[in-house]
Amino acid sequence: MSEAVHPTAIHHLPAFITAPGQSDVLFNVVVIFMILAIFALGTFYLRLHSLPETMAHKSHKVQYELVAVLGLISLLTHNNIFWIAALILALIDLPDFSSPLSSVARSLERIAGKVDGATEPVPAEPEPAAGHPAAPADQPSVEGKA
Repeated sequence: MSEAVHPTAIHHLPAFITAPGQSDVLFNVVVIFMILAIFALGTFYLRLHSLPETMAHKSHKVQYELVAVLGLISLLTHNNIFWIAALILALIDLPDFSSPLSSVARSLERIAGKVDGATEPVPAEPEPAAGHPAAPADQPSVEGKA
């Protein structure tokens, strides 16, 4: 067969048209570009989606858990209002009410004489009188012997 060009065919072909049996370079470049673009957009989406959690990471545990749950709900349901609520909650610094309340509870237990473990409360030792010096730590006390 002769390699003659058909009379109705154009004489100059663009660079992206390949000869029969040759590798399509443009197709391979586009496939690689699309794979990289999908990974880059997915990474950007997940990084943007976890933004409220990273912002709330330094806050209180309860606030961090609420932000994490709202972020997870927004990821699974595709409702953006949950993500916006998580972002707003991460930006607001909630006051810590649990620490003062637990301190008050511990103080009240100490005043009432209750102990939260199996050990007995240790009574306060009376201070020695001004005229009687305290016994040195290396010598045993004579008061305990009968």
